[in-house]
Amino acid sequence: MRARPRFPGSVYSQGDEPDARFTLANERTFLAWIRTSLAFIAAGIALELLGAELHAALRLAASLILILVGTATPPLAWFGWAKTERALRRREPLPATPMAAVLALAATVAGVLLVLAILLR
Repeated sequence: MRARPRFPGSVYSQGDEPDARFTLANERTFLAWIRTSLAFIAAGIALELLGAELHAALRLAASLILILVGTATPPLAWFGWAKTERALRRREPLPATPMAAVLALAATVAGVLLVLAILLR
């Protein structure tokens, strides 16, 4: 029986099948980035809807940062998953990801804006 082509072909056409544990760990990491994305989006929406007593412009800026970064995270996670999966299949060193630094910076900036919004209300 012939195996059906797997999506995305640009990943699965590379190298050899790695140990399933590594592929599944890569998938879990991708799903963790998706959960993080949803949390950022939910936090931005909640902040805008429920933060009525905060300085409006600073609250809006923090909300937008959280929502925009949350929206940008899934495609970045997808490309990171693909790069890692290709490296696993080729038995190459795993690539680094800037995702953690980007999310940490966004959370820090949003937090500073919220501190200012609280102080200036």
